[in-house]
Amino acid sequence: MSKLYIVATPIGNLEDITLRALRILKEVDLIACEDTRVTKKLLDHYQIGKPLSSFHQHSRIFKIDFLINEIKKGKNIALVTDAGTPGISDPGGVLVAEAVKNNIPLEPIPGPSALATLISVSGIPMEKFYFYGFLPHKKGKQTIIKELIGSRYPVVFFESRHRMIKTLEMLKTESDKVNLIVGRELTKKFETIYRGNISDTIEQIKKDCEKGEFVVIVYK
Repeated sequence: MSKLYIVATPIGNLEDITLRALRILKEVDLIACEDTRVTKKLLDHYQIGKPLSSFHQHSRIFKIDFLINEIKKGKNIALVTDAGTPGISDPGGVLVAEAVKNNIPLEPIPGPSALATLISVSGIPMEKFYFYGFLPHKKGKQTIIKELIGSRYPVVFFESRHRMIKTLEMLKTESDKVNLIVGRELTKKFETIYRGNISDTIEQIKKDCEKGEFVVIVYK
C-alpha cells in the first residue's frame, strides 16, 4: 500500500533539511501542507515541482477523507507543516490519527524542531521536562500558567508574537521567581536567545518589537 510520509521541514533556515526529506518530496505524488505559499518557497528553492494540497486547522473532514482516499488509490503523500516537524502543535496530528485508523503505513522523516533546537542550547538540565505546545488563547490559560509555575521540571511552550508579552506578564503575576530561556526567530537571520528572570526578559523582548515566533523554557 502507498504511504503517508511525515516530513520535517526547516523552521527558518532553508538549508536545514535532510537529503532524505528532499528525496521524498521529489518522489511523492502529492504534498499536503498548511500554507501552499510557504511550502512553495521551499520547493522552488530546491527546484521541486509537485502538486500541493492545503491542509490546515480549518480544513474540514472532507479534506481528510480526500487525502486518505488518495493514498488508498495508490498515491504516496507527504505531510509537511509551515515549519518544523508535523504533528507537534499543528493540525497534522489529526491526519496521522486518521491514517492509523485506516491502517495506512506511516513513515516519519525526522528533521528540524523548534522544541529540540532551543533545548540544545538551553544550558540547563533537560533530561525531564514538560511540553505544552501553544497555550490557550483565553479559556484555561491562567490555570495552565499556574501549573507551569508549580512544575518541578522545566516547562517548554510555544507562543506567537501577538501574545508573547501578555503571556509573560501573566507568568510574572503568578510568580517573578522563575527564570526563562526564550528563543525568537530560531535559525533565521535575526535569531535571538534571551536568558534571565521574567522582568528582564519582558524588557529585552519589548526592545526587539516582539517580532518573530517564540519558544519558551520556564525553570526554577
